[in-house]
This record gives sequence, structure tokens and C-alpha cells, in this order.
Amino acid sequence: MGLLDGKTGLILNIANDRSIATHIAANCIKQGAQCGFGFLPMDNIEKSERRVRRAMEENGFADAWLSPCDVGKDDSISAFFAAAKEQFGKIDFLVHSLAFADRAFLKKDPGVFTSTPRAVFSQALDISAYSLIALSRAAADLMPDGGSIIAMTYLGAEKVIPGYNVMGVAKAALESTARYLAYDLGSKKIRVNTLSAGPLKTLSAMAVGGIDEMFEHTVRKAPLHRNIDGEEVGKTAVYLLSDLSSGVTGENIFVDCGFNIVGL
Repeated sequence: MGLLDGKTGLILNIANDRSIATHIAANCIKQGAQCGFGFLPMDNIEKSERRVRRAMEENGFADAWLSPCDVGKDDSISAFFAAAKEQFGKIDFLVHSLAFADRAFLKKDPGVFTSTPRAVFSQALDISAYSLIALSRAAADLMPDGGSIIAMTYLGAEKVIPGYNVMGVAKAALESTARYLAYDLGSKKIRVNTLSAGPLKTLSAMAVGGIDEMFEHTVRKAPLHRNIDGEEVGKTAVYLLSDLSSGVTGENIFVDCGFNIVGL
């Protein structure tokens, strides 16, 4: 018996085979879940879909339902969930594993954060944080029996991580958003939590200035003296999406080999 037997969920956003969403999906499916997927249609929607399909194929779920979802556009979100309703009827969980900020402002150089333009700040907050509200609102309509929503975050939401910059502010907003959603949706038996993973070599992480130093610093300072792997994030996500965490909502769970507890 799998921990997610009989459950159906939507996962956004697989970018490639190293994405955190890919690890979460693989573990959810391993535990019996039926999963549908949304992807961000970038400049070339066909190219984006091919890249996502390739990652799905490499991880054994090539035939799963997949549809574009531009989280910066309300009509795209509505179309995505309308298609999901037609495909699945109802769902039990939603995974928000997406973020965006202009990589020109994800540099470690002093003054980069101070120089963040209004448009860059607004876009980062919209795509990385507001999208959780928009997706949760739509998902709640497909969760008549309650459910679980999780979003991915990082320590840069709480502490200054040089190079993370505007994305750190966006993740702080995401974590606060999750808590308010947990309060709002609790009466519908929908739980909302965040999962704070340590650095991983994902497509988005490699755009952050000083990422190699983050990996090295984690090995030196984390209690377990190593970096995490994607499988560990996937297994923790299964816990949050399953009935094992039925009394947990509004929480942020770290999967970072204990790095967040160290002060010096």
C-alpha cells in the first residue's frame, strides 16, 4: 500500500529532470498517486513542452497528463484548472514548485539588491508568491473533500543569502502567503505548508550568484556535513501531501541537513 494510494494531484512546474518538482512527482507516483502536470510556457511553448516531456519520460511517467499554465495570467490559470477538472474531476493535492526573477539581479555583487528595479521586484513577487494564491484559489474548487497544498521555499526567505536578493524577498512573501492561505482554507479541510529545501543543482538554482559557495558552505557547516539530494525533498513532500500529516498546516519544514539551525 502506498501512502498516496487513491489520491490525485497537480504538480507545477517541472523544468527538466533535475527539477525539485520532478523528484516530488517521482516519489508521489511511487506512493500510488495519479499526477497531472502544469508547465510554464516560456518563449517557445513547443520547446518548453518537449523539455518537460523528456524529463517525464526519463523518470517513468511520460504518459501523464500535461498542460501549459502561465501563472502570470489569470485566464491561463483558469484554462489549466478547467482542463484538469475535465481530466480528473477532483484532486487531493497541489504542488507549487515554481519561481522566477530576472537573473541579472541574482548576483552576489554589493549593491545589486539595492538597484532592483520596480518592474523586476513586481515580477518576482507575482510569479513566485502571488501565484500561490491564484493556484490555491482554483485548486480549492477541485478539492470538495479537502486536500493538501505545498510550496517550495528556501532559507533566503529568513536570512540574507548574498546573491539570492529579490528572490529571498519573494520567498518570504511566499511563506507568509502560505500561512494566510492555511488560515483561510482550513475550514475547507485544505492544509497549506511550505517545504524549505537546501541548495540543489536545479536549473533555477544555478542562476543564483555564489551557488557553488552555498554548496561548499553547507558541507562545512550543516550538522550532517553534506548537501541534500532531490529524493529527500520528494519523500518529505509525500509526507506533507499524505494523511500522515493530517494535523499539520501553516508550517515550514526544512530539508537542508540541519543547515538552518547553525548560527556560526
